[in-house]
Amino acid sequence: MRKTMMWVSIVALSVMLAACQSKDVDMEDKNSTGMEQQEAERDLQTEEDGHDHVHSEQEVHNHEHDKEDDSDHGHEEEGDHNHEHDVELERIYSGYFDDDQINNRELSDWAGDWQSVYPYLLDGTLDEVFEHKAKQSDSMTAAQYKQYYEIGYKTTVNRIVIERNQVTFYEGEEVNTGEYVSDGYEILTYEKGNRGVRFIFKLTEPTEGLPTYIQFSDHSIYPTVAGHYHLYWGNDRAALLEEVVNWPTYYPTSMDGHTIAHEMMAH
Repeated sequence: MRKTMMWVSIVALSVMLAACQSKDVDMEDKNSTGMEQQEAERDLQTEEDGHDHVHSEQEVHNHEHDKEDDSDHGHEEEGDHNHEHDVELERIYSGYFDDDQINNRELSDWAGDWQSVYPYLLDGTLDEVFEHKAKQSDSMTAAQYKQYYEIGYKTTVNRIVIERNQVTFYEGEEVNTGEYVSDGYEILTYEKGNRGVRFIFKLTEPTEGLPTYIQFSDHSIYPTVAGHYHLYWGNDRAALLEEVVNWPTYYPTSMDGHTIAHEMMAH
């Protein structure tokens, strides 16, 4: 009887141990499965995060690309506009323009201290200008150009100072200042078909040693600061408009002859 109870106890203990081991295996399987699922979820999340990051970078790239396209398009438009503007200025400079493009100008457009270029022609500084023109022409030599410009530039007024409405003429040792006001403008048509505009100013009070009228021509037809100009002066307004042979030319006194020569060749 005692042996029988002992065997029963052993069998029962074996069953209990087997049940515990089975439970532990199940728990390990569940834990393993849970960990694998968590790792898989983390991997998936990492992939999604990575995709979002790539997508975000792509959006940034596309946005930057769009900005670059807009910028390039803007530069192209600006370049086209500048080119058209340059072409228009060149046409006006050459004497081709419409009447409605003309606007009257103030004396302040020519304000400054100006020197005649005639002395630079006489001392040979401008010879390179005439040589440059001869190379671009089949009709005139450098010597012929110099002769032509010698007539055009000739003057005894070597300096002019313009400040507000005051114009001062320096002719040798003689210095005369007078006040000038706008007297409108006149359009001239030249032999080859191009045109020019003379902007005219009149002396407010008769003053000895000063012309009644001065007429500016600088190839511009509306308000702008002049870089140089041709000046005609005298007491007969209409007669001055007929003068197309002698056109004393003035550049800023701050420029030396060599700089003036290169400025001329640029045009």
